Amino acid sequence: MTAPDTGTHTYADADADAAAVTAAVAVAEKLVGPVIRGIDGDLAEAVAAAIERDNPDAEVVVDDQGGYVRISVPRRCVLTRVSLEEELGRAFRLSELEPALAAFAGRLKQTEEQLVWYLERQD
Repeated sequence: MTAPDTGTHTYADADADAAAVTAAVAVAEKLVGPVIRGIDGDLAEAVAAAIERDNPDAEVVVDDQGGYVRISVPRRCVLTRVSLEEELGRAFRLSELEPALAAFAGRLKQTEEQLVWYLERQD
């Protein structure tokens, strides 16, 4: 037996709904990019700013949900070590980003100098 729907929803429901809508929009618009845990706000802000710098001709969408920050770019998203270090103001190995990377949209190619999220299909 299930409880009747009382019409009340929790913040968790709203967050889940927002995440589902964001994911659906990403698929429809073919967006790719990282999802950064919201624990370190400075890192999430630096990643977003570095992605904006590294993708100057693309529309970068930053969706801050508090617990995570989804950064999306149509079709191809580049994040370079140099740009991220400039935004952070310190040396930073891209491999250090992995613990903060909750998820990502698209496929990921990683080198010591850059991360590239992309779509395999070119339709």
